[in-house]
Amino acid sequence: MPAESGRPAAPALDRTAHYLLTASAGSVNAVGFLALGGVFTSVMTANLALLGLGLGSGHPGTARLAALAIVAYVLGVVVGGKTVLGRGRRGTGGLRAALLVECLLLWGGWIVWLSAGGAPEGASRAVLLAASSLAMGCQNGAVRVVTGGAETTAYMTGAITGLVTRTLRTGRFDRHVGLIIVLIPAGAALGGLAVRWARLGAPAVAAALVTIAWAAVARGAGTGHDAP
Repeated sequence: MPAESGRPAAPALDRTAHYLLTASAGSVNAVGFLALGGVFTSVMTANLALLGLGLGSGHPGTARLAALAIVAYVLGVVVGGKTVLGRGRRGTGGLRAALLVECLLLWGGWIVWLSAGGAPEGASRAVLLAASSLAMGCQNGAVRVVTGGAETTAYMTGAITGLVTRTLRTGRFDRHVGLIIVLIPAGAALGGLAVRWARLGAPAVAAALVTIAWAAVARGAGTGHDAP
């Protein structure tokens, strides 16, 4: 959730990378919902509800998929957070490493997707869901540590609440936070379009966005600037 100022607590997240990572989260969630059993890869509030609904309504398949996504996401948060902390929270080295892990997970997931002909079932669906949720957990865990919890790339309830209340209190609209919020449905629309019209390449959309974000962070580190 953005901080009250709407700015990162630690200047270590490149703004272009922030936009790309947010769009990638929307795209991955769309693919997960449409093709991996109707669950999400980074919206754990929804998955917790789906877990309860699945158990309560007698749909154990939904409950199992939601539980798998939750467990994989938590493990991803551990990986992303520890990777950043191991390299020093305020630098970009840990963030670059975490994003590289995420890239490998997402591109590897695309290979599994292709091997399943774009219609994963059974074990391949479980592997893809776990890999995608692990990747999103890694991304969000790394971003939370790097920015001191001041920024998010996936969960928007707090961002929306903060944006509205700050606008009411100060009379100023934070365009950066507003754009971050818009990029979630924009990324989801992109992922949904890919599933519909270019199904074999659908998971590659998020993988490409994260790869470009990784390059943006690496470029910023190379020029000696941790943030815009």
